[in-house]
Amino acid sequence: MQVTTVGLDLAKNIFHVHGVTETGDVAFNRPLRRAQVLAFFQRLSPCLVGIEACASSHHWARELSKLGHTVRLMPPMYVKPYVKRGKSDAVDAEAICEAVTRPRPTMRFVEIKSKEQQALLSLHRARDFVVRQRTQLINMVRSLAAEFGITIARGVARAIEFAKSIIDGKQPGPPDLAQDVLRVLSRQLIDLHNRLGWFETMLRIQARLSRQAQLLQTIPGVGPVTASAVAATIGSGRQFRSGREFSAWLGLTPRNHSSGGKERLGKITKMGDRYLRQLIVVGMTSRVRQVAPIPSVPILG
Repeated sequence: MQVTTVGLDLAKNIFHVHGVTETGDVAFNRPLRRAQVLAFFQRLSPCLVGIEACASSHHWARELSKLGHTVRLMPPMYVKPYVKRGKSDAVDAEAICEAVTRPRPTMRFVEIKSKEQQALLSLHRARDFVVRQRTQLINMVRSLAAEFGITIARGVARAIEFAKSIIDGKQPGPPDLAQDVLRVLSRQLIDLHNRLGWFETMLRIQARLSRQAQLLQTIPGVGPVTASAVAATIGSGRQFRSGREFSAWLGLTPRNHSSGGKERLGKITKMGDRYLRQLIVVGMTSRVRQVAPIPSVPILG
């Protein structure tokens, strides 16, 4: 019995596979341990394998592709309509197996990322994590200083200056115990700020090495951080037929509430990659602010 399509439901340790033949008959629906997955697919003839796009899906897609299988990744929200009823690994694997056979106009597929792309994205995720930690520390230092009547001006630079003054003992006023607490937090803040500088340097280096990132930086408002993030996230970009499709994938297009022949457009959907959307919005906003206003021309009557 020749298996043509397999739905693979990923998990931490116990995976589930659902396979069907060319006539639609169910060949198997069984669980697999992590160590059994590659050996199981080695015994199968090359077939179409569907996987929901998630954290480890790109790794398994690369490994199964090496075995000769055609692997397609799908967003989980596009697989959910094919779940008939209930919720279990077996039902999910069956839904994936059915969804992967849909033609491209009606099913969106995710491009498989390379190891290099995922390595660059790990750099972006670590940087974003450090930025959020630094913001939390700045807010904590600012709130503790306010307890003793010390105000810190807005901005990261002012907070760093205050932290350095605390470490150097140039901020009289708080009791010794509060000075010690602020000094510990200030050292941690300075350390995070220096680490963030290392991440920024590495991102600039990676953007300089990528031809695709260099082309993206020719767009006004797109810097090395945004360019490298876009290049690592979408890869070749061939999955998008136009810039509007890319905008819709990012969630930057208006939500459609049209009915009865009346077109109603709402706010942006925000359905795509939050980190990438944030970088692009911030970059374009700063670009708009940099544009000098057009001087008004007096009208001669």
